[in-house]
Amino acid sequence: QVQLVESGGGLVQTGDSLRLSCTASRGIFGDYAIGWFRQVRGKEREFVAAIKWSGDSTFYADAVKGRFTISRDSAKKTAYLQMNSLRPDDTAVYYCAAARVWLLKKDSEYPYWGQGTQVTVSS
Repeated sequence: QVQLVESGGGLVQTGDSLRLSCTASRGIFGDYAIGWFRQVRGKEREFVAAIKWSGDSTFYADAVKGRFTISRDSAKKTAYLQMNSLRPDDTAVYYCAAARVWLLKKDSEYPYWGQGTQVTVSS
């Protein structure tokens, strides 16, 4: 089974950009769709974006559409979340997750998760 590690979080200002990475170890990276989720303390984890195992299909939550871009590099076994025009309400812990099924938006449908990386956007 795949194991995931996120990196790239940090403290930025409104309007800045940040790129998160999700690197897989064990398992076959190309077998999995990768999803990004985020969670604010005290709230439910929410879907952000997902990319198919082939890399040729993506979909996004409305809140990030046009500002965030998900991609993947199979050779590096890494998925990315490029976040532009960041806003304070993007502040959250960001998680990547993997699943063998496509078009999943519920966190309960993803069996494999990373540990999360904190993104804080100051106003």
